[in-house]
Amino acid sequence: MSEVQKPVYGGQAVVEGVMFGGKHHTVTAVRRKDSTIVYYHLPRESKPAVNRLKKVPFLRGIVALIQSSATGSKHLNFSTEQYEQENEEKQDEEKKETKESSKLSVWLGVAVIGVLSFLFGKLLFTLIPVFLAELTRPVFSGHMAQVLIESLFKLLLLLVYIYVVSMTPLIKRVFQYHGAEHKVINCFESGKELTVANVQASSRLHYRCGSSFILFTVIVGMFVYMLVPTDPLWLRVVDRVLLIPVVLGIAFEVLQLTNKVRDIPVLRYLGYPGLWLQLLTTKAPSDDQVEVALASFSELLRMEKNTEKGLESDVIV
Repeated sequence: MSEVQKPVYGGQAVVEGVMFGGKHHTVTAVRRKDSTIVYYHLPRESKPAVNRLKKVPFLRGIVALIQSSATGSKHLNFSTEQYEQENEEKQDEEKKETKESSKLSVWLGVAVIGVLSFLFGKLLFTLIPVFLAELTRPVFSGHMAQVLIESLFKLLLLLVYIYVVSMTPLIKRVFQYHGAEHKVINCFESGKELTVANVQASSRLHYRCGSSFILFTVIVGMFVYMLVPTDPLWLRVVDRVLLIPVVLGIAFEVLQLTNKVRDIPVLRYLGYPGLWLQLLTTKAPSDDQVEVALASFSELLRMEKNTEKGLESDVIV
């Protein structure tokens, strides 16, 4: 089967596991402390109205973001519950406040992961740079200068945020599973056998990654904001909030474009900024983590195959 004919799969790192999604299903595999792997399955719902919107350029990015956030949160909750359950079993004889502290740290960790992909996080990363840039207006008063300073603050905030949270043990492991997810997808798309060795030899960076999408929102936003005023401040804030869907929609199209041209010698460099950011959001996984990612992907392939067979049987009948 050629690369063009292969179905497109996406994924997401979760707490101690990986989620993969296909046309009909999404599957998460999580490694428990006793080395067993547990699964969470969630079928994709087919909604004609939503499917039509997903074919409309610029709107499809918003729909995809909302769907992936809704689906991803369910898988993330499953993995978090598994993690909490094991911690509670381990801490049965410890003090109550220690348990509560542990649970709080887990939920804060989940919030840290989620803030990069939910609209609340986008709103936060959009408005803070606005106020920081406004503080520099006495020095940089011009419209273009203000937009450039705002975009620089947004980029710095994003990089510092990712770097700081990546230092925490929980998020570091999530980023390792993120790397395992990319390696599995790259191995599959290259046509190689899905073994731990082949997966580990594959790149942990991928053009379709959500990290690239986040960076493209910064770049796209800079150009979009050039078209609207930065003064007065209240209008600037309103413009930024109202333009969030516009920026997200355009950034999604840019992400899709960079993925389509990634094999063209010159145009492939268009996606490099996003790949560079992934050097922070992905880490080299261990063989055990790759095994979990492979288990999740294999289960997804099995379910997708069975569903396709069922659909073919219905057509024949």
